[in-house]
Amino acid sequence: MLHLMLVPSHLTEMPYIGVLFLIGSVVLLAVAAGLLLHQRPFGAWLIGAATSVGMIAGFLLSRTVGLPDYRETSWEPPYGILCLIAEVVFVLAFLAWLRADGADEGAGISRERQSGERLDAYCVQKPLRREAHGDLQASDPRRTP
Repeated sequence: MLHLMLVPSHLTEMPYIGVLFLIGSVVLLAVAAGLLLHQRPFGAWLIGAATSVGMIAGFLLSRTVGLPDYRETSWEPPYGILCLIAEVVFVLAFLAWLRADGADEGAGISRERQSGERLDAYCVQKPLRREAHGDLQASDPRRTP
C-alpha cells in the first residue's frame, strides 16, 4: 500500500518510475492474495521476493548511481525507508518460509519420524477386543474370531 500511495507523485516527477511503482504495487497486492488463498504458495512467495528485491535495488540505485534520467537526492523519510523495511522483511519472511518448508519435507526425514509419532490422517488406533482366553489384543480385520 505504501508503494501505491507514492505512485501519483512519481508519475508527475518521472513517469516511468511512477509506472514501475504502479506495476510493483499491483504485483504485490496479487502476491498478498496468493499467499492468503493458496495452500502451497511457492509461486506467490517467489514473485513477491523477486519484486521486493527489484524494488530494493531500484531504491538503492536511485539514491547512489542513479537511474536513467532520475536520481533521488534524499532518502524520503518516512515513506522511502518504510518501503525499504517492508521489502526487506518480505524477503526475510520468504527465506524463513523456504527454510521451514524445506525442514518439513526435505532431507528425507518427516516430522513423524523426528518426533516418533504418526501425524497423518491414516493413523487410526485399532480397537482392542478380548480374546477367548481373556487377553486384550488389537483386533485385526484379516483375522476371523
